[in-house]
Amino acid sequence: MQKVNFALKGIRAEEMRYSLTNVRITKETRFELKPAFSRQVRKVVDNDKMFFVTLAVKIENTEESPKPFDLSVRITGIFETAAATEEERKAFTVQATEVLYPYLRSAVTNLTTAAFAAPLVLPVVNGAIFPEDREEESGYAN
Repeated sequence: MQKVNFALKGIRAEEMRYSLTNVRITKETRFELKPAFSRQVRKVVDNDKMFFVTLAVKIENTEESPKPFDLSVRITGIFETAAATEEERKAFTVQATEVLYPYLRSAVTNLTTAAFAAPLVLPVVNGAIFPEDREEESGYAN
């Protein structure tokens, strides 16, 4: 994937929510957290070089998959880039995601720690986070 020049102009937390559920926990209880990640990329109105890239992670308690808490963290980075082609915009999106992900990891760890819960540390990801960002020899994977 090609490299694209860009600059991170700012970052903000859009949402940081942690709430306990009524799930009973014993010493034998094992949970599979399965965080759900999402991303949104928006162009700034009236400025073709500025973009908002939002990363979010959610862990939700359901009847099928009980969890001791609900968690939702959403952060947005404000980026400036001269990416003009579709290929350059895709490369920018992947690279901007790689820049923001450590901030998302830190926010999740800090939020769970501040809630006096066991700190939740999301895994380190080397390379593309989303499957659609991964390259294969014949092009981009689905």
